[in-house]
Order: sequence, then structure tokens, then C-alpha cells
Amino acid sequence: MKCLLIYDIPSDKLRTKIADICLDYGLERIQYSAFLGELSRNRQEEVMQKIGRRLGRNEGNIQLFPICDKDLRLRKEIIRKGRDDSAHGD
Repeated sequence: MKCLLIYDIPSDKLRTKIADICLDYGLERIQYSAFLGELSRNRQEEVMQKIGRRLGRNEGNIQLFPICDKDLRLRKEIIRKGRDDSAHGD
């Protein structure tokens, strides 16, 4: 099942470690603190336990949302690649 994993973690070092765990589980970064990918129910539990252990007593908010294929197909997105406006005098 597709899953969306999002987090809000103040510590840069810890945030990087959590991102690495997400990547290790085959999740794709879709925003700075958001990952999307295929995870079985067992893998969902596993990744959340691993992240929970890594987070320990540190401040953070991690949420995992299973998303059915039908709902995923209905998503709307706007993606614009930035440009360096300083080079254009804007």
C-alpha cells in the first residue's frame, strides 16, 4: 500500500537521520519533510518503530498515512522548479 510519511523535527542532525531511514525503506522524498512510497503493513510498523527508536526522547512529530490507490490518483499537485532570481535582476 502507498504511504505518506511526514515529519516535523527541529534538530537538523536528527532530521537527516530520519530522512535516511525513509530512503532506506524505499520511500521517495516528495517535499523536504515528506516521503511517499510502497510499504506493507509490516513494513509500516517496522519503519515507525525504527524512527521512534532513533527519535528517542527528542522533540518531533512523525505521521504515517496509508493511502489507497484510488485516493492517490485523485491527488492534485502544483510543482514549480525555482530559479535564482538574483541572476536575472528581478
